[in-house]
Amino acid sequence: MPLATPLHRPSPWALGRPLTLLPAHRRRPQRDDQGPTRRHRPESSHRVLLVWSDRLPVRRQTPRPPFTGRPTGPRRRFRRVRRAPLLRSSLVRFPTGLRAFNHRDFRLFWTGQLVSLVGTWMQTVGQAWLVLELTNSPFKLGLITTLQFAPMLVFSFVAGAITDRLPKRRLVVATQTAMLGQALVLAALTLSGHIRYWHIAVLATLYGVVNTMDQPARQSFIVEMTSKDDLLNAIALNSAVFNGTRVVGPAVAGLLIARFGVGVAFLLNSVSFVAVIAALLAVRAQGLPRARRGRSMREEIVEGIAYALRTPSIRLILGLLLVVSVFLLNYNVLVPLLARQVLHEEAEGFGLLMAAVGLGAVGGAAALAGLGRGRPPLGALVSAAVVLGLGTVSLSAVQHFWVAAAVLLMMGFSGIIFMAGSNTTLQVMVPDELRGRMMSLYMFVFSGVTPIGAFLLGSITGAFGVPVGCLVSGTLGLLAIGGLAGWWRARHWRGHALAEARPPQ
Repeated sequence: MPLATPLHRPSPWALGRPLTLLPAHRRRPQRDDQGPTRRHRPESSHRVLLVWSDRLPVRRQTPRPPFTGRPTGPRRRFRRVRRAPLLRSSLVRFPTGLRAFNHRDFRLFWTGQLVSLVGTWMQTVGQAWLVLELTNSPFKLGLITTLQFAPMLVFSFVAGAITDRLPKRRLVVATQTAMLGQALVLAALTLSGHIRYWHIAVLATLYGVVNTMDQPARQSFIVEMTSKDDLLNAIALNSAVFNGTRVVGPAVAGLLIARFGVGVAFLLNSVSFVAVIAALLAVRAQGLPRARRGRSMREEIVEGIAYALRTPSIRLILGLLLVVSVFLLNYNVLVPLLARQVLHEEAEGFGLLMAAVGLGAVGGAAALAGLGRGRPPLGALVSAAVVLGLGTVSLSAVQHFWVAAAVLLMMGFSGIIFMAGSNTTLQVMVPDELRGRMMSLYMFVFSGVTPIGAFLLGSITGAFGVPVGCLVSGTLGLLAIGGLAGWWRARHWRGHALAEARPPQ
């Protein structure tokens, strides 16, 4: 048996041969001649046992170098591991339908949007009503909408490339500050009594330029504040606040316009921008761009368009967006004309009709928020677009206020399912470095071609009346949606036929 006696720590050469100092729990098991291997359990893990080195390998045969105050071995690099942002600043876990609120940055952004968008809808309603008060012309109202959305048609691709190059948070703060200034100038001109039609046209164009920069940056910044798994829920909640304020904003604007005048609505909108700017300044996510690869802006724009065109599902979504934007979602032109010329309502009635659209959209957003993770099926997007077309055709025969409100409620429900579902599908399907350009393409098709639809609807309505305009717009939209759905179905049938004809491997 080797000598193993608890002793004080002697010199390794005290007994004439080298000894090895080992803790008891590191001692190698010993073998008896008559029995199997036995392990000796130490009485304490803190005791040191002296073991003869001829039975065990020597751990250290050279004396330890003197301590100099600095480590002599290789440095250990400790990597700081960041905790997941989920619930780091929240003591309560939100339910599945609100799971995007588990992210602190999104909660702040959503709260700022809640305040700001009430003012935005107040200005939207007030601007349309002011144009009708000054001109009483459907054509000039459609022209204002055209001027407001025309910059999206011209500058959207450039805005997407800029979004992929700059920090998104800083860009959104700048655009929101510019919108605050535009609303303040509009309020000052209106309250002073110097407002003219050309003032509204110029300010609407400036708003369109700023909005062209704001939309792709803000839409692509949502995934930076949450995650791809929670993106559908975040977009649904963002759509809920966007359209929930459509219920509150127009209703409040109608009361303010009737009691104090339209200038007060513009002034309150300028004040409401302070909330979203403060929320963005408190957000921790920066939305920093990825490393550039030394390409020009033109090459980056072409890359984004080429990716969209060679992906069939993206082509289908963009085609549906084009049809819906041109023919079926011109609320800013259709609803005021319907309220004033068909239903003979004043500002309060117009505000309630716009609120009906927003209430239906809130219901659609709630339905989307309750869905699972991922993106909605393409069939749901096609069905929602068909409902929008049927609703537009139905408005051509409406003669009663509450019937019109019910139809607009249904259109708001299906419209938000289509818009939020399309947005989510596009953001999930593209790589991160193309998201800003894809959102600019989304805004180009969704909002950039809206001036064309607004101009056509305003022209037809001014020449033949509101019912004819609704009938023509809805019918053309349904025919185009049917053509796109037929192309998609034929493509799938052709793919299945080729798969069946291919010989087995």
